[in-house]
Amino acid sequence: MDPWIPITVAAAFAQNLRTALQKHLTGRLTALGATFARFVLGLPFAALYLWLVAATTGQPIPLPDALFAIYGAIGGLAQILATFCLLSAFQFRNFAVGTTYSKTETVQTALIAAVVLGETLSLGAAIGIAVSLAGVIAISAARSRLSARTILTGWTEKPALIGLASGGLFGVSAVCYRAASLALDGGDVLIRAATTLLCVLAFQTIAMTVYLALTDRSQIVRVFRHWRWTLWIGLIGMLGSAGWFTAMTLQQAAYVRALGQVELVFTFAASTLFFRERTTPTEMAGIALVVGGILFLLLL
Repeated sequence: MDPWIPITVAAAFAQNLRTALQKHLTGRLTALGATFARFVLGLPFAALYLWLVAATTGQPIPLPDALFAIYGAIGGLAQILATFCLLSAFQFRNFAVGTTYSKTETVQTALIAAVVLGETLSLGAAIGIAVSLAGVIAISAARSRLSARTILTGWTEKPALIGLASGGLFGVSAVCYRAASLALDGGDVLIRAATTLLCVLAFQTIAMTVYLALTDRSQIVRVFRHWRWTLWIGLIGMLGSAGWFTAMTLQQAAYVRALGQVELVFTFAASTLFFRERTTPTEMAGIALVVGGILFLLLL
C-alpha cells in the first residue's frame, strides 16, 4: 500500500475529530474564532513537530525561497478566503445550495493542478472522483432536504456561486501547499511537509490575528479563555494538517482530497453507531457512491 493512503485516512479521521471539538464550542466561539484557535494554538505544536522530525532524522530544515513563499502565502490565504466564502453562504435562506456546490472541491482541485502543476489524472481516478462527488452531493442534498431539481437549477444563484468559489479556493490551497512543499530544496517528504506546515500556519495566524483585532477582538480573548478545549483543537488540527501536507507532498492533491472524503464515512459511522441517528436511503446511497468512488480511485 502506498504510504499516502493510510496517511490521508488518518488525516481525515483527525479532521473529523477536530470538527467535533469545534462543534462543542458552538455558542462560545464563532466559526472564525474556532478557525483562529486551530491556527494560533496549532502553531507551537507545528514548531515542535518540525523540531522532532529534524532531530530524529538528522536532516537540516530546508530554507524557504521566494517561490515557496509565494505558493505558501497563496495557499494559506486561499484557505482563509474559502472559509469566509463558506460562512457567507450561510447568510442566505437557501444556503444549502451553496454548501452543496462547495463539494465540487475535488473536481476543481484536479483542474487547478492540471493548470498549475501540469498534473493529470488516470481514467480510473477521474471516474472515482466523479462517482465520489455524486455521493457527496447526494449526502449533502439529503441532509439539507434539497431536491435534484433545486440543485441543478440553482447553480446560477448567488449561494451556489459562493459555494463554487469556496470549493475552488480550497482547491487552490491544496495545490499550492503541494507546490510549496515540492519547491523546497533538499530533505525528505516528512521534513518538507513539516516545514511547509509551520510556515503556512505562521502566515495564517498573523493574518487571522490582524483581521480579528480589527473586527472582533473578543474572539481572540475567548480562544485563550477556553484553552482547555481550544488547545485540543490546535493539537488535533495540527496532526490532521501534518497528515494532509505529507500526503500531498507524496501524491497529487486531487487524489488526496478525493480519498479524504472518507471523512464522511467516519461521520456516518459515528452518527449511526454512537448517536443512533436515522439514515435515509439517499444518505445510504451517497455513502455507497463515496466508498465506490474511493475504490475506483485506489484500484484502477
